[in-house]
Amino acid sequence: MPGVKKVKRLSKADAEAIFARFAEIEPEPKGELDYVNAFTLLVAVVLSAQATDSGVNKATKRLFEMAPSPPAMVALGVAGIEHEIRTIGLFRGKAKNVFALSQILIDKHGGEVPEDREALEALPGVGRKTANVVLNIWFKQPTIAVDTHLFRVGNRTGLAPGKTPLAVEKALTRMVPRRFMLHAHHWLILHGRYICKARKPECWRCPIAQWCRFEPKSPLPRGR
Repeated sequence: MPGVKKVKRLSKADAEAIFARFAEIEPEPKGELDYVNAFTLLVAVVLSAQATDSGVNKATKRLFEMAPSPPAMVALGVAGIEHEIRTIGLFRGKAKNVFALSQILIDKHGGEVPEDREALEALPGVGRKTANVVLNIWFKQPTIAVDTHLFRVGNRTGLAPGKTPLAVEKALTRMVPRRFMLHAHHWLILHGRYICKARKPECWRCPIAQWCRFEPKSPLPRGR
């Protein structure tokens, strides 16, 4: 994760206002990875590491048609998986992980994706972030997966300053009002992806700018 500029933490009242605004704009935010079941969601998230969601979706369209289940994925073999995801960065290592986790799901979990963090994190290629995404999207658990976007937004806004992804995750868990926890992950990742961008945040069109601690705010570009 990149270095962070220290800002003053927002109040819980500010956090309440921020998430109320997000909810007003988009009551039911959705992730941008394509999947058809819990297994394909898990695979998609594993493949998304250091890759764009759009790039993963292009690669998995045919893969998920061919192998929507652990047995079908194992039947493809590592070479077959590699062939389908070769346009994604680090595809060889990811193919090995997808094959291995598919086999473990068959051997230890009856071919089903477990609804358990420890079991998920024991799978090849699955860390805390990936487990949180699967638990949140498929199992509707109020988890928060801190990627580079959430890490940036948490620190830049003052919503959840922290030096590590885990610190930001714990801070967000304390700051996000309970009624907004289920969707907090998606609101924040989409905000970081499309408005609170890494190089130059688009503050002039930010719906939460009045509460954000980031200064100086980016002005409206000339000619806009």
